[in-house]
Amino acid sequence: MKRMMPVRAATVLALVLAAGLSTAADDDPKDIVDVAVGSKDHTTLVTAVKAADYVLSLKNPGPLTVFAPTNAAFEKLPKGTVEGLLKPEKQGDLQKLLQYHVTPATYELKWLKDGQKLGQANGGKVVIGVKDGKYTVNGANILASVRASNGIVHVIDAVLLPPAPEAPKK
Repeated sequence: MKRMMPVRAATVLALVLAAGLSTAADDDPKDIVDVAVGSKDHTTLVTAVKAADYVLSLKNPGPLTVFAPTNAAFEKLPKGTVEGLLKPEKQGDLQKLLQYHVTPATYELKWLKDGQKLGQANGGKVVIGVKDGKYTVNGANILASVRASNGIVHVIDAVLLPPAPEAPKK
């Protein structure tokens, strides 16, 4: 089977969501985009993915792991943050934020270990926490996991904020 070149995760999800299309047949497994679109708890994430032009990236064959903040997670951000990021002139910032929620590999919960670092699509890293059977990513609780045809979606209760770039040393 011919393997496709990986496409940036953000671009795939944004294009499909922007078009409002679902490429999976009703009886086919849903991809990550279809899972998000089908969730009433992820309308803010879907809006952000569309605005960031990230649909096609999340529609690619994967494998991908997406840490998907709920609407309530976005509501915890300072007032005006989401609206500001949705502005066309902030598309690059929004893409980087969303890419920080995507790992270019599939990680089931049972494979995650306490202290494990995962490389994200934006080049940053997130840290997994495991304690008393509960899983976190950068301190955000993983509430549920949904398998998709091109990876897995871990529902989280906070938006992951990439660390600020380090200032150049003098």
